Amino acid sequence: MQIMIIAGGSRGDVQPYVALGEGLQAAGHRVRLLASMNFRELITAHGLEFAAMNDLTEAMTQERVRELAEQGNLLKMVAATGRGAQQLAHQAAVAGLAAAAGSDLLIGGLGGLSVGVALAEKLGVPFIQAYLMPFSPTREFPSVLTPLPQSRLMGWANGLSHRLARQMMWQMLRSADNRARAEVLNLPSAPFWGPFGALRGQGLPVLYGYSPLVIPPPSDWDATIHVTGYWFLAPPAGWTPPAALVDFLAAGPPPVYIGFGSMPSRDPQETARLALDALARTGQRGILASGWDGLQADDLPPTVHMVGSLPHAWLFPQMAAVVHHGGAGTTGAGLAAGVPSIVTPFFGDQPFWGRRVHALGVGPAPIPRRRLTAEKLATAIEQAVSDGAMRQRAASLGERIRAERGVENAVAVITGQASSTDYADARVVTL
Repeated sequence: MQIMIIAGGSRGDVQPYVALGEGLQAAGHRVRLLASMNFRELITAHGLEFAAMNDLTEAMTQERVRELAEQGNLLKMVAATGRGAQQLAHQAAVAGLAAAAGSDLLIGGLGGLSVGVALAEKLGVPFIQAYLMPFSPTREFPSVLTPLPQSRLMGWANGLSHRLARQMMWQMLRSADNRARAEVLNLPSAPFWGPFGALRGQGLPVLYGYSPLVIPPPSDWDATIHVTGYWFLAPPAGWTPPAALVDFLAAGPPPVYIGFGSMPSRDPQETARLALDALARTGQRGILASGWDGLQADDLPPTVHMVGSLPHAWLFPQMAAVVHHGGAGTTGAGLAAGVPSIVTPFFGDQPFWGRRVHALGVGPAPIPRRRLTAEKLATAIEQAVSDGAMRQRAASLGERIRAERGVENAVAVITGQASSTDYADARVVTL
């Protein structure tokens, strides 16, 4: 088959789909990834075809977006980029139509849902949903995207929260989606309530690229839904880490990683000072990841090293603990590394992953970014590096997650060779 995967979002959103594409290509299929132009090198380094649909850094580095990101207000962020959303939807439709030519199958998650459904309709090919977080309604726990408190609700309220979250996301995208459908694809407007009913009626599989040990599959999900395990990406062939970083790691005990990925900061230097203060208070060595202008520091102490983008699968297992924003991909990498995670969520599904890490006993309670201080971060770091029971739980969970075959399981589902929705003894901690 010729398969196109639509991978919208930041690196943590894109990387699992690169791993899935590698697995599909190894199984004999031809795979093309449609993603932001920022990830051309990442995708082509793993031998996959690449098609660009936008420049994500332009949208994420706007001053107003930086401010709202730190406040954790996703709805205001979307409103602030309303005109940009129209442009992004148009670009995705144009690029996607060209890139999908000849495809037998389209695959996409939350960042590729609208354009994926539209392209599948235009081309008359199947579209398989492949998510990195729970998105199918269930009565067992609330939506991970709901702005309401994540407390245990009655079953009907849990189910309703998922449908409300879906509509919240869809209605924010509907105008831009319909305009792209009309202007680029010559398609009628999508249903007012979104494509979810039609997708469910097609009976195609729905994939979830996270571990069932982290989120047990709900008992009310049907047999079309598959929790496969994480889709981890190994470093590309021939990759070697920077020599200066290797020397730093060898020069002392394991450091603490602090990085917020693609999450922007209003004051990157102040954020770096906060991180340095927390490390100094705890006496820990540190690795600061600059991300997309989230951390900046010109004068670092010899106990701290600054890095750019690096494979988490290589770096995280060498850390004493990892501090990150709680994106789905980064959270999975932290859990697989077998070291405690400290999550400082900004918005979206990140608070959910922070609570999940804490509930599993493999990290301190999450600290929302808007409430992050050097004192709070130092307290969390001290707990993460000194709590023996937490460290043992993290090591044990990491070992079990690394033994899963998420990509293989997902490929088996896509090619029609799988027969079960569960791929592990998943009932570890209920939500």
